[in-house]
Amino acid sequence: MKKWIWIGVAVVVAIFFYATYNGFVNREEGLNTAWANVETQYQRRADLIPNLVNTVKGYAEHETRTLESVTEARARATSINLTVEDLTPERLAEFQQAQAEVRSALGRLLAISESYPDLKANQNFLELQAQLEGTENRIAVARKEYNNVARAYNVAVRRFPANLVAKLFGFDQKPYFESSEGAATAPTVQF
Repeated sequence: MKKWIWIGVAVVVAIFFYATYNGFVNREEGLNTAWANVETQYQRRADLIPNLVNTVKGYAEHETRTLESVTEARARATSINLTVEDLTPERLAEFQQAQAEVRSALGRLLAISESYPDLKANQNFLELQAQLEGTENRIAVARKEYNNVARAYNVAVRRFPANLVAKLFGFDQKPYFESSEGAATAPTVQF
């Protein structure tokens, strides 16, 4: 009789480990997918920037400093390669800072259009501007979705008794996207 009890306990423990481990694998894959979606939207923005810069260049030759800052910010942002495995609060902050520089440079670039009535009316510029606006919205949605998936993953990693399996197999918490410093303050656009 004792032998069957031990066998039963061993089976229950094995099922618990099996189900919990597979649950972590599923959540981690969801996290990988959510992160890939964030990267896709940032890449979309990076791909649009050269077209926008070239369109503005045609109208605003003497705005080279602003155009160069957009190009440099894009280069810095695309040089940061971050995977889910590399996600630490510090690396995510570095990634967010580079993306904030792109957003800021794009804001200055778009503000230039007010000085160039022909540029403001140019269909290519208007289309690129609309694409960038849509991309910024997609980035916000992708970041929100990543945070939701990261939250579910982090809760699962921390809950008892699943946290024992998480520690045993190296499933660690992942950082969240947070608003950048000064995000509560509306930007000022001056001409």
